[in-house]
Amino acid sequence: MSTITVTAAREDELPLAAAVLAEAFENDPVMATIVPDGRNRRARLTDLFGATIAAGPFRTGTVDIARRENGEVVGAAAWEGPSGRRGSTGRLLRELPRLVRALGWPGLAGAAGLAARLERHRPRTPHWYLAEIGVSAGARGLGVGRMLLTTQLRAVDAMRQWAYLESSTPDNRRLYLRHGFEEVTLIEGLRGARPAAMLRRPVAA
Repeated sequence: MSTITVTAAREDELPLAAAVLAEAFENDPVMATIVPDGRNRRARLTDLFGATIAAGPFRTGTVDIARRENGEVVGAAAWEGPSGRRGSTGRLLRELPRLVRALGWPGLAGAAGLAARLERHRPRTPHWYLAEIGVSAGARGLGVGRMLLTTQLRAVDAMRQWAYLESSTPDNRRLYLRHGFEEVTLIEGLRGARPAAMLRRPVAA
């Protein structure tokens, strides 16, 4: 098995991270509510993730990527920092062309509605928000997701801060539970999906 390393992505590596996330989320039930099956879905998801991680996590937190020894990017995790909500509208407006390519003008309203519904469940206390984490199909089962998750959680614990995420599937929830997250509630009102809001308290070293 080749060695996997996790590093913070440079700006020119964000398209690689977006492509991995698009592959990983192609069958995700929450993403299906705003990017339904259809022509060029993978490309539209790539545009969507490219825009959102550039506007949010890369500016306020970190986008971590996992690589094989040959340089292939096989995983990505996008974390929004505790200050991420401030100025988010302006940053997203600068990404509007990519968002329109991904969603179309009518789809922007649906995406805004989804974001508002998810936002209502986020904690008020400052926290790191795991916006996306995904692994390419060829690297699943190698522990890449665990490596991506624990890399940033160690940093979050060192800062004595909280972490928060929404999990779409029971399999993913089991991973997060093993790493200290607790299920807070199921988020209702999404067509075909009931993601779980999950919160993690700081863990002492």
